[in-house]
Amino acid sequence: MISKSAARPLRERNALLLAAGYAPLYRQTGLDAPEMDAARRAVDLLMRQQEPFPGIVIDRYWNALSMNAGTKRFLAFFPGCDSVKPRNVIRLVFHPKGLRRFIENWDRVAARLIQRVHREVTANPSDQTMKGFLEELLSYPDVPSRWRSLDLDDIPSPFLTINYKWNNSTLRLFSTLTTFASAQDVALQELRIESFFLPTKLRAPRLPQPDGARFGEACWRQNRLLERSLALTSEVMD
Repeated sequence: MISKSAARPLRERNALLLAAGYAPLYRQTGLDAPEMDAARRAVDLLMRQQEPFPGIVIDRYWNALSMNAGTKRFLAFFPGCDSVKPRNVIRLVFHPKGLRRFIENWDRVAARLIQRVHREVTANPSDQTMKGFLEELLSYPDVPSRWRSLDLDDIPSPFLTINYKWNNSTLRLFSTLTTFASAQDVALQELRIESFFLPTKLRAPRLPQPDGARFGEACWRQNRLLERSLALTSEVMD
């Protein structure tokens, strides 16, 4: 049993220990705790280096723990999104007052996300929070009934962008996830940094200046109008 559980996530290992009558071995510590200083500094560095692109720190339920200035400036282009609380990256896609109305390919994006949540529920049947989150997403208006079950036959495309409608144009973004490879804390192992990029040929970005350099100045050459607008937003917010 021990050998088979060695590759399991720390949360599951704790559950197995509890089921066997033992105390949990792995702690669950917030990123703001003193003993997490090294991890917190690593996260802060990654978030700063992600500028001017959006970057968000999320937990296992996709709750936004923190976001960089690029994310705040990006969300400012989509009115009303700030009203969706608590801030959660998947909830923001599904909620009628969130980003849903601004996403051209919402059906494809939402279908992929709901399947991801289904897989989490299947892999962690005792996680009532994850089950509740899935039910919340399925309860939103115009969510297809077929999404209520896990689609085992789905063959996803190797690459999916989120296509945002903005200022009479389309802004396509894709994201990557960064995790801690050797975490020995439950929360730290489940923490992810989602970083967003444009799938277009970009010039190498310059590092942001201390006074809050123009957001679009670094990289968004493919959309000049977006570049100018983000630059103006950066000046106003900074």
